[in-house]
Amino acid sequence: MTDIESIANRSGADMALAYRSGEATPSEVVECLLARIERTRSDNIFITVLAERARAEAKAATERYKAGQPLSALDGVPVAWKDLIDIAGAPTTAGSKFFSGGPVKTADLACAANAAAAGMVTMGKLNMTEMAYSGLGLNPHFGTPLNPNDRNTPRSPGGSSSGSGAAVAAKLVPCAIGTDTGGSVRIPSAFNGVVGYKTSCGRIDATGLFPLARTFDTIGPLAHTGEDCILLDRALRGAITAGVLRSDPGELTLLFPPNVVMNDVQEAVAANFERSLEALARAGVSIRHERIDVLDEILEMNARHGSLTAAEAYCEYHKLVDSDNVKQIDRRVVKRIMDGKKMSAFDILSIQRGRQNMIPKLIRQLRGALLVMPTSPITAPEVAPLEKSDELFHKVNLLALRNTMLGNILDLCAVAMPNGHDAGKMPTSILFSAPRGEDERLLSAAAALEPIIAASR
Repeated sequence: MTDIESIANRSGADMALAYRSGEATPSEVVECLLARIERTRSDNIFITVLAERARAEAKAATERYKAGQPLSALDGVPVAWKDLIDIAGAPTTAGSKFFSGGPVKTADLACAANAAAAGMVTMGKLNMTEMAYSGLGLNPHFGTPLNPNDRNTPRSPGGSSSGSGAAVAAKLVPCAIGTDTGGSVRIPSAFNGVVGYKTSCGRIDATGLFPLARTFDTIGPLAHTGEDCILLDRALRGAITAGVLRSDPGELTLLFPPNVVMNDVQEAVAANFERSLEALARAGVSIRHERIDVLDEILEMNARHGSLTAAEAYCEYHKLVDSDNVKQIDRRVVKRIMDGKKMSAFDILSIQRGRQNMIPKLIRQLRGALLVMPTSPITAPEVAPLEKSDELFHKVNLLALRNTMLGNILDLCAVAMPNGHDAGKMPTSILFSAPRGEDERLLSAAAALEPIIAASR
């Protein structure tokens, strides 16, 4: 007897192999996952479930497998979408009640249309930080998604792609699509214990995406494995082939900066990171320890001038936050947007010119190495204290995002992967990054590094 529950727990790639072997059909797996989603409604992970669409797409995929004509390596694999990506048949809420009354979309965003063309099955829209502006994932309108690693004490699911990370970790879908502006794919990946891939700016077409800061906004996958992220990257771009070949660990070099990225790091995060580096070194990976001055320069620049994300967010939503409708928006999100209103032209130009100088400096120092650091210096914090104190919320939010934010400012692509747990069984994560446009090289390295990291956990 086929164990559909077990098959529904697999990675997308392994699920598709079950379809090819006749072990299961897409329709059977989709029904199993729809039942799971219904049972976990109170976990606040999905905003909209598109059961009718999912069943129709799964039925079509089932027929293709019967005919021996699957469309891709992910044909029939379920996927869910962060609710700032347009999906036909649902409104785009951006995690906000203010926008939830908008029209039902009649067409998928380009990346979702590409995934559908590859045969993937859309399950619905996922919860998120309102307007994508927080790394902690709290949402006062749709409820904060439950981090499935601790069902007794509510903990942050990470943000802003909170539902995306929680949905994969809870095995409601094998893969989900989020966005990343300052860490919004990588932090939910870290806090939930899944793999997340922050793509290079412009690699996946973001035209029509509900924006936060267009300079930094990127679309990227969260999944159980790096292999799935590689396949999803191809599907989301509408690419037929991928230029990803597994690297030889002995030919890889990592650069670890001891400054900034280890400040205020929790003991378990540091211990698991050190253990990961030791395992990589034993596998033949070369690891350089070097101070990177531009990391300190970024912190100084932000302290002096503010955040370019805040300035762009205010530019996008000034009419909303300067109107009476602001009362409908999460106060914590409003505060961050209003920080952008205070910035001067001098501040914005200083940041832009600073980035122009910092990016080539980092590339010269890397000399072909990948940058490595803990994805976040902390594991998922408890939600209750964050809800009680806005001051604590903003302090913890900045700390959670500190390492990932560096990558956005330095125009990097990155892969976050789980590398252990703390004493409370909450996941920790390690982050590998490369310069913009070097996604194939990064993914090739990640394919080699992931099994080493997994074996050392």
